[in-house]
Amino acid sequence: MPGETLIGNKFTTSFGGKGANQCVAAAKTGGNVHIICRVGDDQWGEKYKEHLRTVGVDVTYAQVTKGTTTGIAQISVADNGENQIVIVPGANNHLSKSDLGNAKELIKKADVLIGQLETPYETTLEAFKVNDGIKLLNAAPAREHIEEILPFCTILCVNEPEASLLVHFNVDVSNIKKALNILLESGCDTAIITLGDKGAAYSLKNSGECIHVFSNKVTAVDTTGAGDAFVGALASFLVNFKNQPLHQLIGAACEYASLTVTMEGTQTSYPEKYIPFTRQYDYVTL
Repeated sequence: MPGETLIGNKFTTSFGGKGANQCVAAAKTGGNVHIICRVGDDQWGEKYKEHLRTVGVDVTYAQVTKGTTTGIAQISVADNGENQIVIVPGANNHLSKSDLGNAKELIKKADVLIGQLETPYETTLEAFKVNDGIKLLNAAPAREHIEEILPFCTILCVNEPEASLLVHFNVDVSNIKKALNILLESGCDTAIITLGDKGAAYSLKNSGECIHVFSNKVTAVDTTGAGDAFVGALASFLVNFKNQPLHQLIGAACEYASLTVTMEGTQTSYPEKYIPFTRQYDYVTL
């Protein structure tokens, strides 16, 4: 509440940020991953690049911005695992079209290009126009007026609050099919709405079907970064398991994300030895 002070029980500093989280999740699930980003010239910039190297992410196109801080987020985690986040973008705001020019061939040939909205929208839009592969947009943090990029999206992935902002009503499982149809009408080929512990629902353009994929039940300790884990894992699975149907790829990504909430932290909670498709993931057509 405004003006209220609470006593916490633990403080930690760790690496995060949506794009980086998604890269780390993709790398830990078998992806060959490059990150195109900017960090500051503060104490965190080079430390972050070295950290990404250690987890298998190529940082050739991670540029240092002089006189700017690296992006920082303050995350408060409640006893039930839910979180509240305040972000200071810093160098993230300086990612520009010139950065894309330096990596144009990489962007064009990438099997999957992941974008999100913690970096400038115009830069992400330009990258999506260049790429010839699967373009996966995680439209987060939630914002309106992204209509121009949606026709370039192969896959649009949002959670319930983000979907609610785009379709202009409160989205939940009861109206998920209607919400997905509206998202598809905006131009993307596939729309996915993640549902937390309820899994995820998706629909394909012109299919008329909505498929709800269920997640396994776990006890949540910290939900921070679970959505990013889903996106990164899904991107990796789309490349490495092309023979699997989409509902099984999404099921595996849900399972991977559910494992992360059983541990504290963000990237530190992403399992490295996860083996997908050891079972069939449950789903229902709505």
